[in-house]
Amino acid sequence: MFGIGPTELIVILGIALLVLGPKRLPELARSLGRGLAEFRRATSDVTEEFDNARVMLEEETREAARAERRELRKKASEHNAGQADAESRDNDDEDDDDEDDEDAADQPGTRRPKGNDA
Repeated sequence: MFGIGPTELIVILGIALLVLGPKRLPELARSLGRGLAEFRRATSDVTEEFDNARVMLEEETREAARAERRELRKKASEHNAGQADAESRDNDDEDDDDEDDEDAADQPGTRRPKGNDA
């Protein structure tokens, strides 16, 4: 207890008994005990408040991370959907070009574009 050995504690209590007397020493010990109990309650309340604040911050952080992941997934799926739409539009345009080339080749006096030997 505070680095005080049993011998030092007995000496301190003996001096306190001589200074305060046998009537006031128990009252002082009682007051000191009540003061220490109140101090412990106060520190446990403060510790509990800090723990509650820490838990709330952790929950908020987790929720923010979840929301960010949801947003990233949403953007990724929108991006992937947009790419798929663009690719299908490109494929449709290429099919239309091929049909135009075939129609032009069927008409007399028209030439087929270079590079399409189909």
